[in-house]
Amino acid sequence: MKTTIIGLFLIILSAQLSFAQNPGTKSFTTEEQEIVNLSKEKWQWMADKNVDKLATLFDDKSKFVHMSGTWKKDEELDIIKTGRIWYQKADVHDIALELFDDTAILWNRITLEAIVRENVAKTEFTVTEIYQKKGKEWKLLGLTFSSVRDTHTIAH
Repeated sequence: MKTTIIGLFLIILSAQLSFAQNPGTKSFTTEEQEIVNLSKEKWQWMADKNVDKLATLFDDKSKFVHMSGTWKKDEELDIIKTGRIWYQKADVHDIALELFDDTAILWNRITLEAIVRENVAKTEFTVTEIYQKKGKEWKLLGLTFSSVRDTHTIAH
């Protein structure tokens, strides 16, 4: 009897999981997946304060929009290097991506854990990233943080 109940429970559970859909789940083309992977690597490089990798990724004319201001590549790299903002962890909940020839716009809905001016902050954002393919490499042209509620969704 116990075996039957456990078996029935497992069948119901697996059926529910197979029908459950994650709104952020989408299959990407090879080129789109390359950008998604690059974005994920970028979050890790920011957490690791790896300004050498970021300097290569960020276009020389790139701009960064934060809650406290907008600045260019050199200041963003300095902020990361010195830890004025330490992007400790970005949990990505959803990704939407659009390609326009050699330009890609990626929207991430994230929960960002960071240390800002010695204060721990955990904030919900939609982050807009703009990439452009230059030669064989993608360069980040812009990154904008938009503070949102945790119920915010990205239209796909």
